[in-house]
Amino acid sequence: MKIDPDNPADLSAQIAKAIRDAIVAGDLIVHQRLPSEAELADQFDVSRPTVREALKRLAAQSLIRTQRGATGGAFVNHLRFEEAYDQQITTSTLLLSMNAVSFDTACEARFALERACAPLAAVRRSPDHLATMRAEIHRQSQPGLSDEAFCASDVTFHRALVDATGNPVLSYQLAGAVEAMQPLMNMITFTARDRSAIIDLHQKIADAIEAHDERNAADGLHALEVETRTLAQSVMTARAARS
Repeated sequence: MKIDPDNPADLSAQIAKAIRDAIVAGDLIVHQRLPSEAELADQFDVSRPTVREALKRLAAQSLIRTQRGATGGAFVNHLRFEEAYDQQITTSTLLLSMNAVSFDTACEARFALERACAPLAAVRRSPDHLATMRAEIHRQSQPGLSDEAFCASDVTFHRALVDATGNPVLSYQLAGAVEAMQPLMNMITFTARDRSAIIDLHQKIADAIEAHDERNAADGLHALEVETRTLAQSVMTARAARS
């Protein structure tokens, strides 16, 4: 592992990247103990605080974990998909907000990805996935449910559909698409949406998934996309008229 001392990039960032690259390449394996701070400082010819900052960066990415005591130190972490969801969601949310991605672009991407999950979900769904989807449909139909609670239930419903694929890579990739994009869509359209129409479409999707009917599941998602785009357009038209 090496760094370039003439590189203007932060030294701790270079060290973190060097260690991360070693983990990705398999030179450092899961549960392996990293050299001590003093050893890393000698290896990279930097101060121990610089090494400590690099290790903090890696820990923030869940790539390493630290232990105290005589047998302690920094160890390569066994990163699980579930632990990476929050980072994926945060990154997706920041990308959408910072790059001013249009509603239509986000909507197109999110539903295209989710429709791709429909065939696998229809084949592999478990009773638990179906139970979650049914429970959220029931929750959405409750009178007095707040917009925030409806939004959260909407997210849970669609996460259950994605998780029903039984593919952790898809669940990880779509965590950002569903949990970052869905609240954005809901908060834009909540003033105009017809909850009963959305619930009916959720019911159609859940019925299709339960019946192993991938075509109707995909059709339900397409209809939900059309409903979402139509609502957004009506909201934006009304806002423009008021302006």
